[in-house]
Amino acid sequence: MSELIPAIKVKNLSFHYGDTRAIEGISLDIYKNQVTAIIGPSGCGKSTFIKSLNRISELEGKVKVEGMIEFFGQNIYDKTVNINRFGLAN
Repeated sequence: MSELIPAIKVKNLSFHYGDTRAIEGISLDIYKNQVTAIIGPSGCGKSTFIKSLNRISELEGKVKVEGMIEFFGQNIYDKTVNINRFGLAN
């Protein structure tokens, strides 16, 4: 059996749209070459969580992200990460 390798590590993630907290305190690992499902009732933060992973939420206005999301060891919200490289900025 192969070793599970985390592709994405989420640590204590909280996300705010302006003054509204959408998600709080999420921590989980998403493993390379594994299927991961995000399920839950309407309004529980599934879409916000996915948007925080791909940083598309930044295009929606004033947002605040707390905690850390790492993609293969790189904090995707680090100030040195250039989202323009991925075609996400205006």
